[in-house]
Amino acid sequence: MKFLCFALFAMAFNLMLGFGGLLSFGHAAFFGGAAYATGHAAKVWGWPPELAIGFAVLVAAVMGAVFGFLAIKSRGIYFAMITLAFAQMVYFYALQSPITGGEDGLQSIPRNSLFGLVDLSSDRVFYWLVAAIFMAGIFFVYRVIHSPFGEVLKGIRENEQRMISLGYQVQRYKLVTFIISAALSGLAGGTKALVFHLASLVDVHWTMSGEVVLMTLIGGLGSIFGPIVGAGVVVAMQNYLADLGSLVLIIQGMVFIVCVLVFREGIVGVLAKWLKTRL
Repeated sequence: MKFLCFALFAMAFNLMLGFGGLLSFGHAAFFGGAAYATGHAAKVWGWPPELAIGFAVLVAAVMGAVFGFLAIKSRGIYFAMITLAFAQMVYFYALQSPITGGEDGLQSIPRNSLFGLVDLSSDRVFYWLVAAIFMAGIFFVYRVIHSPFGEVLKGIRENEQRMISLGYQVQRYKLVTFIISAALSGLAGGTKALVFHLASLVDVHWTMSGEVVLMTLIGGLGSIFGPIVGAGVVVAMQNYLADLGSLVLIIQGMVFIVCVLVFREGIVGVLAKWLKTRL
């Protein structure tokens, strides 16, 4: 379930970077903000999971609209730094606000019952809900990428000035992409909060934004399955190398360096070249 949540998060980020050409260092704001929104709705308000996750997606989309409207006016490293600044604002709010539980976060978040009928207390039962959300996310991203909107998005990534000369409202397309990516990140963050019964500062920390960049680049930028593979590699390292403590970060850094030097197109991109097919 952790892998599925982070794979969905990486797909959301890849939609903006891999297909829109927008590098964000602040996606943890949407992921973690949605986790807190879900936790508050489920624990304090007693909402069922479908409403709690839906509320998280709405919160992330609104944040994406506000942050995106202000950030897309900049380009390149300035855009990345503005998104990071917004994410840090969310982090410090989560750290100091009594609603978020401060350093303790929101613990013991209940899953409640799906539509009041299905008890989700069992991990085995809840897994199928997470898998369904993940599959819906893949289908949605696939449809966006292969739609006329997605083709325009790719054109903006390749040559923004040409798309402007053709009459496309580039800023509007960027903003919509930002909102969609934020909403999908919120879907992943809200689901993750119910998986672990926890929303913490780790979810909104800048390192979470760094991890999703790592997942996307390792798997393969601008591909459907690349972020999924990258998320699998990073989550596997976190789980199976947990006994090594802080050395996990060093190993992740080494893997990242190797992938950048050897697998320029990511794991999926290199496999596609070897197999001479599109993945």
